[in-house]
Amino acid sequence: MSDSDLKFVSSRGGAPAITVSEAIQQGLAPDGGLYLPTRMPHVDVPSFKDLKSLPEIAHAALDGFFEGDRLRPHLGAILDAAFNFEAPTTPVKGATDRLFALELFHGPTAAFKDFGARFLAESLQRLEGSATRPLTILVATSGDTGGAVAAAFHLRPWVRIVILYPKGLVSPRQEQQLTCWGDNVISLRIDGSFDDCQRLVKEAFLDVKLALKHRFSSANSINIGRLLPQMSYYVASSLEVERRTGAKASYIIPAGNLGNAFAAVWARALGFPVGRIILAHNANRTVPDYLQSGDWKPRPSVPTLASAMDVGNPSNMERLRTQYPTIEAMREQLSAVTVDDATIRARIGEDFMHYGREWCPHTATAAEVYAGLSVEERRDHPWVLVATAHPAKFNEIVEPIIGVPLAVPDSLDRLLRLPRHFVDLPPTLQAVAAALE
Repeated sequence: MSDSDLKFVSSRGGAPAITVSEAIQQGLAPDGGLYLPTRMPHVDVPSFKDLKSLPEIAHAALDGFFEGDRLRPHLGAILDAAFNFEAPTTPVKGATDRLFALELFHGPTAAFKDFGARFLAESLQRLEGSATRPLTILVATSGDTGGAVAAAFHLRPWVRIVILYPKGLVSPRQEQQLTCWGDNVISLRIDGSFDDCQRLVKEAFLDVKLALKHRFSSANSINIGRLLPQMSYYVASSLEVERRTGAKASYIIPAGNLGNAFAAVWARALGFPVGRIILAHNANRTVPDYLQSGDWKPRPSVPTLASAMDVGNPSNMERLRTQYPTIEAMREQLSAVTVDDATIRARIGEDFMHYGREWCPHTATAAEVYAGLSVEERRDHPWVLVATAHPAKFNEIVEPIIGVPLAVPDSLDRLLRLPRHFVDLPPTLQAVAAALE
């Protein structure tokens, strides 16, 4: 690593600068912080006009982050293998305004987490594939992350996946995706909330003896290897919307742990045509309250229909607060709205009736925020609703509202037929440590 190469440092400033490969392998910095680049690389945005496929666009957008890194020669192959499905930005037919949906549910587990998980798996395959001691990846999940990570890493002999998810707080089909693997995937059903699962993962990382023994890494959005590839679909989508409309796309993003939202922030920071960014939260309103009051008050999460967003202390707020050091700066760049369960149900029904669109509960929060915009706001920008999961993952919620059965993607249908494997645990690090043995 030369002095001119891009380096990554902890958001807390207490860890040495390292390469992106080292940041991907470590997941969390030794001081408990999250890795960030020391500078944003230069990107020649006009040169993207001739790029067509998502892997091509992603390669051009991410290349600068891998400057001087040992993964850089493999980046094209990593992206070709990881992004072998589409992320289309489709017009919402019947909408009177310029309204689109960014469909991120066409991957193997029908959720946006497939992009980051598969990129991370392919990257670590090249970094860890010949290791003599297996890596242990700890994953706290409120629904979709664990299934995507399990699918991406299943049967890779150099790694063990340990999934922690909250008992009774994910949908039945989400739980099936978290527990149907076996082999090198261990599923731990925690008697607590997602916040408990996330806390246990952080405690495990900070337990030096335990971390060294098991070679811990992370596949949550605290890992830079999850965030970087997620920028790709915002880059591709914003360029597509600009081509169609001649204007910058503004995004409404269902938000939980804030990784997906932060990827959009970075795509805009690189110079791509991203306009406004609005975060759509469920009844877990820590972030909307913070943007309103300026006081950061994490709190226990509450269960909602949009379970993958049930986060009371989002990890990536640490990155956002580094990006925007003052509340005034953050308010200039982001806004946030909270949507309750009754309104989620109503929006699923109304948009199915008006547009023929089937939204999952998470996407419905974004659709509700759009519905609440003024006529002038809708007219001034093309808007993109970020559709984060396939509605068939939440059939028990969506089908009674719209009154018709949902088609199940073939990849999801296959997983629903497999047997479950899981262990019930109390929310203590001692119990998790014992399960690791």
